[in-house]
Amino acid sequence: MPTKSRDQRIHDLDATLRVGKHGVDSVADELGSQLDDNQFVKVKFLRAARGGTTTEALADELSGHVSADVVQVRGHTAVFER
Repeated sequence: MPTKSRDQRIHDLDATLRVGKHGVDSVADELGSQLDDNQFVKVKFLRAARGGTTTEALADELSGHVSADVVQVRGHTAVFER
């Protein structure tokens, strides 16, 4: 069986973190820990976190906290890679 493409692996991920009303600071440490163990981590941004901003802006802010790259933003989820 051929190895899954990078895009397929990202697509198959489940969101393992959720950012809510406490914002990105509250999940930054956990995201860092998950990135130590996994190539990609998918994060869902709940309505309470988005407030007056965009998923893209929140993902960029969170990536800065953990020195990671945002590899994909789709809807209200973002995928990070370090």
